[in-house]
Amino acid sequence: MPTRIQHIDTIFQELKKQMVPYGTPIVSKKKQGIPETPFVTLISCILSLRTKDEVTAQASHRLLTKHHTPQDIIKLTDKQIEAYIYPVGFYKTKAKRIKEISQTLLDKYQGNVPDSMEGLLSLKGVGRKTANIVMVYGHKKHGYLPIDTHCHRIPNRLGWIKTKTPEETEQALLKILPSDYWDDFNDLFVRFGQTICVPVSPYCSRCSLQRYCKKVDVKTSR
Repeated sequence: MPTRIQHIDTIFQELKKQMVPYGTPIVSKKKQGIPETPFVTLISCILSLRTKDEVTAQASHRLLTKHHTPQDIIKLTDKQIEAYIYPVGFYKTKAKRIKEISQTLLDKYQGNVPDSMEGLLSLKGVGRKTANIVMVYGHKKHGYLPIDTHCHRIPNRLGWIKTKTPEETEQALLKILPSDYWDDFNDLFVRFGQTICVPVSPYCSRCSLQRYCKKVDVKTSR
């Protein structure tokens, strides 16, 4: 694994230009009519797991426009939450989890979302990706790298790292990716992975990073 990434400035500049037409991922996007709070970020992230952005956006709007605090959520039944968030993936499980987390926040944190990784990871159903997203986009804190499937796949495909899990990728990137790029990394690489550098047969002919990419494990491309 390299100790530094070659052409990193150019890569991020090129990515920013190419991703302009594609908007912003749901977890980092400003939500019209909904307060920007760590709790809204947390719930939006839970809803987004294994769900397309447009479905997450609609579900988040239905639920969080009127019910955007833990106090609001615990007044709802599981069935009411399910109705708001359907058809997100695993909506029954997520409805139960959202209510459990809201109750925990009220019982242990005075209704506030913890602003530490340890506190966030203590919440049932919250993993490192979600915790990192809440730290970056909810609490606006620096020094964290949210890693989802795109953020794991693409650095490996580029040849920056050689890892098997998102957790390994997070630790590897913390060592070689300059901290100046951490805040932009998730936002850019999620959009890039959803639109150009897709999992199967990526659109290499349209990619602005072709000359910097080793195309590790790319069998076919378009």
